[in-house]
Amino acid sequence: MQPIADIRKEYKQETLNEKDIQPNAYAQFEKWWDEALKSGLDEVNAMTLATVNEDGTPAARIVLLKGYSPNGFVFYTNYNSNKAKHIDNSGKVALLFFWAPLERQIRITGSVSKVSEEESDTYFNSRPAGSKIGAWASPQSLPIFNREVIEENEKKYTEKFSDTAIIPRPPHWGGYIVKPTQIEFWQGRPSRLHDRILYSLQTDKSWKIERLAP
Repeated sequence: MQPIADIRKEYKQETLNEKDIQPNAYAQFEKWWDEALKSGLDEVNAMTLATVNEDGTPAARIVLLKGYSPNGFVFYTNYNSNKAKHIDNSGKVALLFFWAPLERQIRITGSVSKVSEEESDTYFNSRPAGSKIGAWASPQSLPIFNREVIEENEKKYTEKFSDTAIIPRPPHWGGYIVKPTQIEFWQGRPSRLHDRILYSLQTDKSWKIERLAP
């Protein structure tokens, strides 16, 4: 078996130079996002969401980006989940995109808050019926006795809404928007001498741009 310490890859596809970047962090994100979409990456919108609980213990999991704009980055979840409890406690999160085929990462840190109920309704209504039922069926993050608990809940809510033209959004389910204070763009380079460009939001809403050592 190959030793773990011997697993390595030389990054050499692209560069990230100050002369090529956008002055606005969102514009730079959109540039990389469009390139990632065109590359055909699987689940390009998958991102790690990092939170901390009340005693400062970190937690991380994959969620899906469902929208972005100069206002922030949006994802949806159960408001009773552990991640939601962490968010309610701290009001701050970190996001991480890792696009391995492009040898790129994007790190985002900032404040987080709920989106409007109208926005949550609009997105919920766009989901497949099975996903809507799933939002009702799962007491996310709570211990359950076995898989059958979820399957029975799914059956119960499928029957409950069988004659309903529009399955309503559960009151415990909705969106969050992350408003960045910093966004870092990372491009893999040979010999681990990677390119790192950090955008920091200033009080006048402009972005300070700095190169970080790899």
